[in-house]
Amino acid sequence: MAEIELAVLSRQCLDRRIPDLRPLRQHATRWAAERNLKHTKVRWRFTTDDARIKLRRLYPLLDG
Repeated sequence: MAEIELAVLSRQCLDRRIPDLRPLRQHATRWAAERNLKHTKVRWRFTTDDARIKLRRLYPLLDG
């Protein structure tokens, strides 16, 4: 989820040049506050069934 949130932050907030750290913190803090107020949730697109198919070789079924 952290990677998803960072990607959203990058697209929505950091899509322009920010000259130094102070405005960067201000933008990121404001962005996070807005997302928290809206109770924004992550929409998972990779389901458990998809994971079982795609990651089958990493997680073999155990008999017994």
